[in-house]
Amino acid sequence: MKRYFAAFISVALLLWAAAAAAQQAKIIENHQDFGDYRVSYSVFNSDFITPEIAREYNLVRARDRAFVNISVGKKDGTKGESAGISGNAMNLIQQSRPLVFQEVRDGDAVYYLAPFRFENEESLTFKIDLIMPDGSKQQLTFRRQLHKN
Repeated sequence: MKRYFAAFISVALLLWAAAAAAQQAKIIENHQDFGDYRVSYSVFNSDFITPEIAREYNLVRARDRAFVNISVGKKDGTKGESAGISGNAMNLIQQSRPLVFQEVRDGDAVYYLAPFRFENEESLTFKIDLIMPDGSKQQLTFRRQLHKN
């Protein structure tokens, strides 16, 4: 069933990115390289997860909830690798909320999901602290504006 979840997340992200591009919006998916590793990250509204998958993985779906998705892999295309991931999301008036990441494994894929609440049209800066598979420490920072569906 975890493979179905991973496949669903992949399809949901692809469809959401296509819809965003069609509306001339920024695609909410990106990556950053650190040495031999590539960290991919995205932010998506919780309602992209089906109710069945949400129940199975104990994930909360609501209009004011979203997920940060982080994965770490070798730049040569190796599937996901385990990493230490923590972080926070900060709004424009510097109010910070911690992000608690849950590791999800599906075959060779390893990724990390952190749920959080948001206000409509809220702009958040995400600061993610990473302990890479080689033991090095890195920080990833990115900003996203979120909209309630």
